[in-house]
Amino acid sequence: MNLDVEQMDGACHCGAVRFRVKLTDGLHTARRCSCSYCRMRGAVAVSAELGDIEILEGEDALSLYQFNTNTAKHYFCSKCGIYTHHQRRSNPNQYAVNVACLEGLSPFDFLEVPVNNGVNHVSDGKGHTIAGVLKFIPSS
Repeated sequence: MNLDVEQMDGACHCGAVRFRVKLTDGLHTARRCSCSYCRMRGAVAVSAELGDIEILEGEDALSLYQFNTNTAKHYFCSKCGIYTHHQRRSNPNQYAVNVACLEGLSPFDFLEVPVNNGVNHVSDGKGHTIAGVLKFIPSS
């Protein structure tokens, strides 16, 4: 897997939402989060600057979900329900993009993924910490 990829195309499960993204630091920013929402969502995400996602199709199919401080803006397809990206709370100048939506990628391509401590969020003055590491160990 090329971690230094600069640009990728992506889509939701049903294909109603299609996008192109220029990644901030390739796939090197892959991570998960332990906050209440991310824990349930379970996605691995990578970073992109706010202006670096171009919605090619289906902008009208995107729905928005916000909670708690309403800083983060979580977008998902209103037809199939797949989370595509969100504006980050820890860095509102960036989006986090669901790697499972990126063409040719799977969250299982990453053998280890750091998990940010979203319960004690950096934006709450708790300092940036890693809650742990999620590992995928393929069977044979």
